[in-house]
Amino acid sequence: MDVQKAFQFYINKILNDIHGMKILLLDAETTGMLSLVYTQSQLLEKEVYLVDRIDYHDRRDNMKHLNCICLVRPTIESLQALELEIRNPHYGASIEKLAEVDEQEVVKEVQEYYADFYAVNNDLFSLNINRCIGNDPNLWDGNAFQRSVDGLLALLLSLKKKPTIRYEKSSTLAMRLAQEIKFQMDKEQLMFDFRKSDVSPLLIILDRRNDPITPLLTPWTYQAMVHELIGINNGRVDMTSVPNIKAEMKEIVLNGEIDSFYKKNMFLNLGDLGANIKEYVLEYQTKTKSSKEIESLSDMKKFIEEYPEFRKLSGNVSKHVTLVSYLSSIVEERDLLHLSEIEQSIACTDNRLNDFKNICSAIENEKIKDDNKVRLVMIYALRYEKVPNNQLNILIENLQKRNIPERKINWIKGVLDYATSEVRHTELFSLDNIINKGRSALKGLQGVENIYTQHNPNLSQTLELLIKSKLKENLYPYVENSQQLKERPQDIVIYFVNGCTFEEAKIVSNFNQQMPGIRLILGGSTIHNTKSFIKDIEDSLNSEML
Repeated sequence: MDVQKAFQFYINKILNDIHGMKILLLDAETTGMLSLVYTQSQLLEKEVYLVDRIDYHDRRDNMKHLNCICLVRPTIESLQALELEIRNPHYGASIEKLAEVDEQEVVKEVQEYYADFYAVNNDLFSLNINRCIGNDPNLWDGNAFQRSVDGLLALLLSLKKKPTIRYEKSSTLAMRLAQEIKFQMDKEQLMFDFRKSDVSPLLIILDRRNDPITPLLTPWTYQAMVHELIGINNGRVDMTSVPNIKAEMKEIVLNGEIDSFYKKNMFLNLGDLGANIKEYVLEYQTKTKSSKEIESLSDMKKFIEEYPEFRKLSGNVSKHVTLVSYLSSIVEERDLLHLSEIEQSIACTDNRLNDFKNICSAIENEKIKDDNKVRLVMIYALRYEKVPNNQLNILIENLQKRNIPERKINWIKGVLDYATSEVRHTELFSLDNIINKGRSALKGLQGVENIYTQHNPNLSQTLELLIKSKLKENLYPYVENSQQLKERPQDIVIYFVNGCTFEEAKIVSNFNQQMPGIRLILGGSTIHNTKSFIKDIEDSLNSEML
């Protein structure tokens, strides 16, 4: 199972079926989806000479010599823009996708493709939904619910899977989504009439609120750190705020399909990454030196043949050196090593007095940002929620003394409301759980960074139990009338309502590499960093006040 290849299959089919010079008309969402799996040069190879937005109708020139392929999501906004284009076409006649108005008979064919998700890694997808819950934390936002149903059905159809479905019982949102997916699969039996495998695939729907700790901790792997400290938006990193940044580095593309270094290193921690960057630079220097030794026509011919690859390597080296250098400077500037050590202590040990003392010290630390100080107290609040006299009120008072805005201090109450222990069916902080997570996290790790990567997301244990067929049915029931799996599943899609993280993507990637015969795909309504997760909490808090 590979979500990037599944998406590329549809795009290739669309582009290969239409011959001659082409333009692609996209909406805001399909632009982001396509950018994750296709480069400009790859589109040119398919004779796509222009990519434009469907909603930029008034800005286009008439180019009737180009065949127009329109790939949009069937939203009201996109269909209205499509109607405008069909009424007054700027391009030649071949629009693919939904169309309702064709006064000039320009539409040759309308087709439905199941490329309705963001293929981030080959085993990671997102639906880019900013917020799932409505005014009630146990009820869906209507638009988010429909988008989740559409996206998950599209993913399953693109992978050609009709799965058995399980869900997290403590989450009414997960249950509602699971039931609707089952209903739609039964309703559209012909669409899901795939060749049956020996063991049925499995879709398991989880809720972020059962593990609020993972998105609150500072991550230390490359992909996750970039998203945490700068932000990754559809495979692109905005570097315009970096001091003295070169023009060609103001936007950096991170795509494992076209960047072998990134693909190889995206799940490495910062220490190992630094060593690999050094090797990468040395490799480039070696090639630079050898490229200058051109003494004959054959040498020149060989160099010219290798020149595109040489230029690509040059750009890649500069990109990753710039990115890793900037990450390192942020770590130093914000005292993130010290911050992370305190976070990990709260999450993975049982020493409240020590944690309290360390947080009090961090609140006084000028290098630590206000948001990070509040985040420490949020983790503490979750960790010691059930402990009498946990002194949380004193930590809040200390934040207030530092003149931290009340809006941010309210995040502490917000996270307790959003993911209270009464909502969670697993105890994240039981002593046995802490010991087990510590053991799992320390396996295979070397060097000083152990202390910063002790925490193991709850997903790891869930998958271990699932693959061993030991995941409790009373906590993760099957949808009513679903066929219960008697053998361990082989093809598993995990979907997080309220968002997943890149740290969990690393876990899924490790399972895929280390367990032959097991194929996992992770998805989420969004991919969180601490900023987006806290915004979810803040939005939830504001909804309660309405």
